[in-house]
Amino acid sequence: MAEDDPRTRAAELNEQLRPIEISAETVTRPAGAHTATVHAFLRHLRDQGLDCVPEPFSLDGETETLRFIAGDSGGEAWAHQHDERGLRSAARLLRRVHNASATWTPPRDAVFAAPPVDGGQVFVHGDPGPWNFVWRDGEAVALIDWDFLHPAPPMSDVAYALQWFAPLRDDEAAVDWHHFPAVPDRRARVRAFLDAYGMPAEVDVADAVIARVRYTGDHVRFLADQGHEPQKTWVAAGLVEQTELADVEWIDAHRSLFTG
Repeated sequence: MAEDDPRTRAAELNEQLRPIEISAETVTRPAGAHTATVHAFLRHLRDQGLDCVPEPFSLDGETETLRFIAGDSGGEAWAHQHDERGLRSAARLLRRVHNASATWTPPRDAVFAAPPVDGGQVFVHGDPGPWNFVWRDGEAVALIDWDFLHPAPPMSDVAYALQWFAPLRDDEAAVDWHHFPAVPDRRARVRAFLDAYGMPAEVDVADAVIARVRYTGDHVRFLADQGHEPQKTWVAAGLVEQTELADVEWIDAHRSLFTG
């Protein structure tokens, strides 16, 4: 991926503006108006027996503390999902979380850092790329970084995950960003993910992912309008429109690679 690619610049800025402190037991992260809602949601999932999400410890002003979940995440996550075993484990974990989320009733003063999506039957993660799963021995064991929790149909998370797990991105990105040793069979990976999640294979993947790409752009603009960084800088620099247009055009032009 070229160094001047808008996605590269966006990712670099995000890292600079989101300091995180990790110890052997805890993770300390910046908090926001939405964090109390996220903590209530995580406690609900853990009360349902799900240990695959972080346990909230405290919320102190602009800082939250959660229990550290050991394993690989972030940039170390990519290799774990290259094979079908890792891919399917992430899909199963996502389905498990969605099922448990459907029984949650948000507090009356709930605040979400993402706009709701019509027809929301569950509460979705909002950013379920490989980097936000925790991996051990080639399997996904947890899903972290719940800042973008919001009500939406399950397909919203599934479509986002497919864009990054399949990936529904160009060959250069698959090798340079996702670190595949060779361009993967996107169709087979889409089918495996949907099968493991338990979603009908006849879903129109291209249209679903295009709709999710557009929602992602709207979400970034939503945060920018509230003054959040790095989203405000991304919008001002034109990175959001560039990325959204490029992703939609590529998916639309390459449907045959992952459908049918």
